[in-house]
Amino acid sequence: MLCATICFTVMQGFVKQLSTIHTFQITFFRAAITSICCFFYMWKYRIPIIGNHQTLLLIRAVLGIISMTSFFFTIQLMPFGAAVTLKYLSPVFAAIIAVYLLKEKIQPVQWMFFGMALLGVLLLKGFDTRINFTELSLGLLGALAGGLIYPIIRKIGTSEHPMVIINYFMFSASVLMGILMIPHWQNPTNHEWICLLLLGISGYFGQVFMTKAFQVEEVSIVAPLKYLEVVYALFIGFIWFGESYALLSFMGVLLILTGMFLNVRYKHKHKDLQQNEVIS
Repeated sequence: MLCATICFTVMQGFVKQLSTIHTFQITFFRAAITSICCFFYMWKYRIPIIGNHQTLLLIRAVLGIISMTSFFFTIQLMPFGAAVTLKYLSPVFAAIIAVYLLKEKIQPVQWMFFGMALLGVLLLKGFDTRINFTELSLGLLGALAGGLIYPIIRKIGTSEHPMVIINYFMFSASVLMGILMIPHWQNPTNHEWICLLLLGISGYFGQVFMTKAFQVEEVSIVAPLKYLEVVYALFIGFIWFGESYALLSFMGVLLILTGMFLNVRYKHKHKDLQQNEVIS
């Protein structure tokens, strides 16, 4: 999951860099490049394309398209910090949804840890009065769809190869976005072609690492690690886009890291106690 967050942060940077190109066109390249990588990998290792849980795979694909497209739109329509802030509501949605879909348990103290991390996000990025209701709703829709993805991947578990799960999502997205981008197509410059290629490659590896993480670990442990993207974005924004950050931003980083660390430590400690009780 740590590798996934690095890859996704780099991908988001390229989306911001390509703000002059329509979102549908960016989403198509992001999805198409990843899908091609998946097909090549599956062909090389003779992995069946269809999968065993077609319904769940299609649901995951639809939710992924909604989440990804909404997020790319908000990055281009809203200030970068505000768009990222809304996206990081999805791990909170994921943990709550997992209680109902996967019967995972969240202890009261964990809610405090989630709140601590969320407060850190708000301190890090803050609020922006330039956001209108439509853009806000679009960002929340993307976060909710993203939150639904995590428990679905967890429910699929290790019965599907990660490439099958990713390919369902990316192939579906490339077909739909390929159709929707036609009226908005513009010829990229040489620099933009390179950015689009790197965007797709970084998104591919991020998707692989994230899918593997959710297949083998509880959502309530893995999902909060997504907040690390905010920390990475802090440094990338400073180096890449020349953004500056106030003291509250660094306080936010500390809250995010503390909340995640305490949650993971608590979950592992709780799991060890349960295993010791079973053994005894």
